[in-house]
Amino acid sequence: MTASKHSPHSLRHHFLVASPYLADPRFHGAVIYLCEHSDEGALGLMINQPLDIHLGEILEQLDLPGGELDLPVFSGGPVETERGFVLHSPGAGWQNTATITDDVMLTTSRDILAGIGRNEGPEEFLMALGYSGWGEGQLEEELGSNAWLTCPATTDIVFRTPWPDRYNAVLKLIGIDLNQLSEVVGHA
Repeated sequence: MTASKHSPHSLRHHFLVASPYLADPRFHGAVIYLCEHSDEGALGLMINQPLDIHLGEILEQLDLPGGELDLPVFSGGPVETERGFVLHSPGAGWQNTATITDDVMLTTSRDILAGIGRNEGPEEFLMALGYSGWGEGQLEEELGSNAWLTCPATTDIVFRTPWPDRYNAVLKLIGIDLNQLSEVVGHA
């Protein structure tokens, strides 16, 4: 995907919240942090749906230190579920790192996991397996059918809000009461 952080229409560094009208049950109650959004498509990570595995277990499987780390690993989405993604605050120069904002980076290389296991990783991070992806025009079509609510993201919700509270925190940020949503889009 091409960089789109300067595009006025990009939803990079935004939250997507699954609305009650999203038909895909895999995203029910999901909060997705959009890492990339361009004319070519979008890539995001669900940040509120933990898997039944902890970070320490993954580090042990990779023969890395840190097996005692009892931190959640999230289902980032249904695409490439065996692939790991670390969303994190800035820090040392890891391989395969993309800058999303000045405060948020995305790394897909093993070296960040080794650093985390040695307590030399970024100050704030979350790990996800898999990602949520959309092809060209697909996300825009879903937005047009009321499948997602959007708002600018905050690092406070990404890194410092407990995962069970993230959905309601984003809804509060949007100022939406789900009980008052309508399936019909109107124009004034």
